[in-house]
Amino acid sequence: MKRLVFLTAVAGMWVSAGFSQVHRGESNQGSLIEELFDTADRLVDFVSGDSWTVIPALTYSPETSLGVGARAIKLFRPAKDRTSDTRPSTLPITLLYTLNRQLLFTTELNLWQTGNVGFLNTRLELADFPFKFYGFGHSPTLGEYYASRYAHFHLIYERKLAKGVFVGPVYEFRHEDIYRTEPMGILESGTIKGSSGLLLSGVGGVLNYDTRENIFQPTSGVYHQAKLMLFSPVIGSHFSFAQLQVDLRKYVSLGPKQVLVGQSWMSLTAGAAPFQQVSMIGGSDRMRGYFEGKYRDRHALVFQTEYRLQVYRNLGLVFFGSAGQVSSVPDQFGFSRFKAAGGMGFRYRLNDEGLNIRLDIGFGDQMGYYFGLDEAL
Repeated sequence: MKRLVFLTAVAGMWVSAGFSQVHRGESNQGSLIEELFDTADRLVDFVSGDSWTVIPALTYSPETSLGVGARAIKLFRPAKDRTSDTRPSTLPITLLYTLNRQLLFTTELNLWQTGNVGFLNTRLELADFPFKFYGFGHSPTLGEYYASRYAHFHLIYERKLAKGVFVGPVYEFRHEDIYRTEPMGILESGTIKGSSGLLLSGVGGVLNYDTRENIFQPTSGVYHQAKLMLFSPVIGSHFSFAQLQVDLRKYVSLGPKQVLVGQSWMSLTAGAAPFQQVSMIGGSDRMRGYFEGKYRDRHALVFQTEYRLQVYRNLGLVFFGSAGQVSSVPDQFGFSRFKAAGGMGFRYRLNDEGLNIRLDIGFGDQMGYYFGLDEAL
């Protein structure tokens, strides 16, 4: 897998190199920039193999602080289907330790069948994860720390019914043990559902309408998904609740190197959901600039947009904005309750399929840095 990672230090090198070469003439400046890009590509090729790519993993977000570890990624297609339009399958594996003393292991298989007639997604996540709980609703508390160990697994299989239309079943399992809370805190009191740990088992279904021409860097088409999950003691869950999530995305090409993306996302929860599973906003994908889960309640609504611009070779820029809110009942959603966020980011294309490494800087009720793979939308 070609073109994997170098950090924002390279972007800094480009900028500083450009300024230092101003008085040497445009030709020398252009040659230096070309040489820097060529060096970056050679470094990427050096760590890339024909099957697996194993690289150091460096991440940062307000939820984790700085994280270091290793990531192995495999991108492949069926052996007998190298030249068809079958979408690429991926198998990433990540082991990460953060300065917030969080230990995280994840592996995920995204498998497309020949001719895109079916899609299998399965994910396993194991973590020892100190985190922060801010309560519920539109006005969060100062927050309190807690620590938990959890195992989370989900399995989705989608079958193509018509052009762009996929439908299939979903299974989800989560076991979590909260082993540390703040003395005299609300979680220690035991009045919050899920504060003493949880066991969840749920089944549901997913409906997708997907007309993107590229799953990593679409320039046209839509990605619409509706997923309904039901958790019940009948299938082993300690909590009984239902959750519906709707994700609507539109991609519009504004030119050969410009793309505009819009997203509307909604999550509705009914029943006795634990605090870990209610609807929430924030994090690296929705409402960058807000701590993930700082705003959480039974229901959540988010609107986002991104403007993507390819600047030079594999380097790109992104400008984004978002607005979101949470509510205990749907009819409390209102214009005055929206939280706003915005920011910009850098992109570097890692392979010919369009997979990117990204660095985003988001501004909401705090400034957050988000470093990782793939796009937020």
